[in-house]
Amino acid sequence: MSINLPGKAPRFLVRFWGVRGSIPSPGPATARYGGNTSCVSVEGEYADGTPTVGIFDAGTGIRLLSRELAHSDKEIILFLSHTHWDHIQGFPFFAPLRQADRPIYLSSMEQEMGLFQLLLAQVDGKRFPLRLEDAGAKLLRFTPEKIAEQQRLGYQVQRIRANHPGVAFGLRADLRGMRLIYFPDNELFPPAGSDTQHTTFAEMAEFCRGADLLIHGAQYTEADMPAKHGWGHSVVSQVRELAAAAQVKHLVLFHHDPDRSDDELDRFQGESEEWFRANAPEIRCTVAFEGLAISLP
Repeated sequence: MSINLPGKAPRFLVRFWGVRGSIPSPGPATARYGGNTSCVSVEGEYADGTPTVGIFDAGTGIRLLSRELAHSDKEIILFLSHTHWDHIQGFPFFAPLRQADRPIYLSSMEQEMGLFQLLLAQVDGKRFPLRLEDAGAKLLRFTPEKIAEQQRLGYQVQRIRANHPGVAFGLRADLRGMRLIYFPDNELFPPAGSDTQHTTFAEMAEFCRGADLLIHGAQYTEADMPAKHGWGHSVVSQVRELAAAAQVKHLVLFHHDPDRSDDELDRFQGESEEWFRANAPEIRCTVAFEGLAISLP
């Protein structure tokens, strides 16, 4: 399914390859929304016409994306929100890794925090049959010059600390006038004084302000609380409140609980549409599913 904004030719295409959180969850109860873990791509081009694809996280969904990228010459840039398994476990199956001299850029932001170490360590010949040094692709770090060039061409990514165990971030991509927020693992209201408390709701709302597209984890419901309070994930109703406070244009509910059935996600869609009609009718809401494609003008 593709969602297009009417009357404008799209400049960027956001595609969802894995929408599940925590662990892959294949089976008849998740067949419609999908069981692969987090991976979202943003396809477009720089201001000079160079085709590019930004990849946000490398969960098992990245394997599906890689089938297409293996037959394209798009510049690949990989960003990580964090290194929990469900966000990196698809990387060894990323087909461009096995293409001779294929350049794959690793974002400098995550390099600074050491986040790519666990990602790359999977491909060591022990935990996965392929060794990174034998993979063929060129894994390139962003140099200051490359960052400056990227920003000049209208593709700038910033981050903010997420409320989640370990080191995790939300990412904001400014794409030649379009703004996309990717916030897969984040607890909007963590327990006071907990190790997961880093950023306030008001700070997050400001970070997301006016975004064309907000992709935010919505793993839990009120029924999951208080048992899962402090686990680093948000309740669906809280995410709706964030979208309204930040005045975003389109909210995508993401990173579904592995035990969440398709029927439950259908209910989330209906409840969210009803909530926004009553409280913020200008905001569109979509429950993410594998194959969802959203065009940004």
